[in-house]
Amino acid sequence: MIADMPLQREQKVTIIYQKPSDNLGFMKSAMPKRPTLIEIARLAGVGIATVDRVLNGRAPVREATALRVADAAAKLGHQSNVLTMLRARAALPQRRFGFVLHKRTQPFYRAFAAALQKAVAACADIDARAEIAFSASQAPADFAAEIRALAQRCDVIASSAVDHPDLDRAVDDVGRQGIPTFCLLSDFAQKSRAGYVGLDNAQAGRIAGWMAAQRLGGGGTAATIVGGTRWHGQVLRASAFAGYLQSHAPQTHVLDPVINLETRRMTYDAVRGLIGRHPDLRALYVAGGGMEGAIAAVRHMDQPRQIALIVNELTPESADALRDGIVCLVIATPLDDLCRDLVDIMRRRVDGTSEPVPPHFLPARLYLPESV
Repeated sequence: MIADMPLQREQKVTIIYQKPSDNLGFMKSAMPKRPTLIEIARLAGVGIATVDRVLNGRAPVREATALRVADAAAKLGHQSNVLTMLRARAALPQRRFGFVLHKRTQPFYRAFAAALQKAVAACADIDARAEIAFSASQAPADFAAEIRALAQRCDVIASSAVDHPDLDRAVDDVGRQGIPTFCLLSDFAQKSRAGYVGLDNAQAGRIAGWMAAQRLGGGGTAATIVGGTRWHGQVLRASAFAGYLQSHAPQTHVLDPVINLETRRMTYDAVRGLIGRHPDLRALYVAGGGMEGAIAAVRHMDQPRQIALIVNELTPESADALRDGIVCLVIATPLDDLCRDLVDIMRRRVDGTSEPVPPHFLPARLYLPESV
């Protein structure tokens, strides 16, 4: 059968070949051109490095500059999640939170600043920014200057500060500008401040007194150290400490508070002096800053555990002292809780009522040697 089939004439097929580069060139010409960093920078009026930081979220950039870059990139057709976020945030209501702290280098205040930034950043429904200033010293004028400066840029302020007429005037002045001020940790300017947020300092003093009473046993001498008489919260703690011992351990001799200006060196010298003058010293409460000096002084004793040393705030140094048995109790501020509640209270004050806010007390966190 195969032999009977007619032979088909051979057919020629011509294959047209086109260089791949020609196709790619066509595709490239059809695709929109992605703007370069140089083009975005030129339109935004900034440097190329700034554009890179904004587009890739590499480092903080001022809000106004970031938005200028975002607008320029959008006009040139650049698409980015970062740009979308920036433009969306620009449409949110703005709130600027100002905070004044002191002792920039101390672990507690560094942790405080970080917790404040975290609490403000958690405000997802507003464009919230935190500006944190550190007072140059404990002088009332320095705190007042920082509060006045923040009032020029912020909607609401919270500050730790001493109780002094300079602060009364500063808080009153910025309040008349429509900027409420809240007190942190220690109350001040009570006639004009918007509210207080922190521990119940009288309760903290009674807790310290309770611990001292457990350790004093049959009597002895107890002492307190405060930063100064203008730290309202510390004076309240020392008074409550003494009051508790007078009621529950009347055989105890309670000394008048010693002032240390919240410095390590003065605290160290003060404690060494107390130990030398009062061999029966059995309890010591550092109601404010400078506890590091007290810890060092007690460590240098022949029998350091004969003194019940009580301090405030858990830091790496106080935690080590707890583990070593040098400190018997740390009364700590729950910073994350405080900052979350504080920002919420500040927001409600700015967005709502102008009535004074009742004191907002947070429960203290107590740390014993077995807690760390």
